[in-house]
Amino acid sequence: MPKMIVSIDGVVIKEVQLTKDRTTLGRRPYNDIVIDNLAVSGEHAVMQMSGMDVFLEDLNSTNGTYVNGKAIKKQQLQNGDSVEIGKYKIKFVHEGAMDSHEKTTVINAGAVVDVAEPLGNAAIKVMSGTAAGREVPLVKVVTTIGKPGVAVAAITRRPHGYVVALVEGTQKPTINGSPIGTDATNLHNGDLLELAGTKMQFVQH
Repeated sequence: MPKMIVSIDGVVIKEVQLTKDRTTLGRRPYNDIVIDNLAVSGEHAVMQMSGMDVFLEDLNSTNGTYVNGKAIKKQQLQNGDSVEIGKYKIKFVHEGAMDSHEKTTVINAGAVVDVAEPLGNAAIKVMSGTAAGREVPLVKVVTTIGKPGVAVAAITRRPHGYVVALVEGTQKPTINGSPIGTDATNLHNGDLLELAGTKMQFVQH
């Protein structure tokens, strides 16, 4: 299922699955994807799904809609495309290629016998950059973090705790200084992550 990953300054702020034929994006609260920023028009753009294809159309917005740095009126989105609206970057991900990877990771990680620990509330605390001090709560089963095109990691909630794995990118993220790859790595309270030049800490409350 295709999805849009919204980020600003390299920090992912929301992830939206495209489940409807028509998904609207804009500043006003009735849009499917709301970006509350003055650079974004009230009704800025719309994503239209036709079968497996997704088309992005600019709704005559004030500041325009850009795909991979070029202003567009209407364009079909490809997996990995970067949509730019103001300071916000929205990565378009078409899950087709990801599904097999996800299943493999789950099977591998499922074979690890771990002592069950109460999960509690967990979050990623940003330690560096413009968003330093911000906590991103891990409320979903899978939360993606990072900078599309550089390095993106996925933090997955499992029955025994949280794990992190590299999804894409040329720079390997590190956990407490050790590089992590596409195999799931267990996270513990206080672990320090570095991803695409941003330092973060995994905290369980």
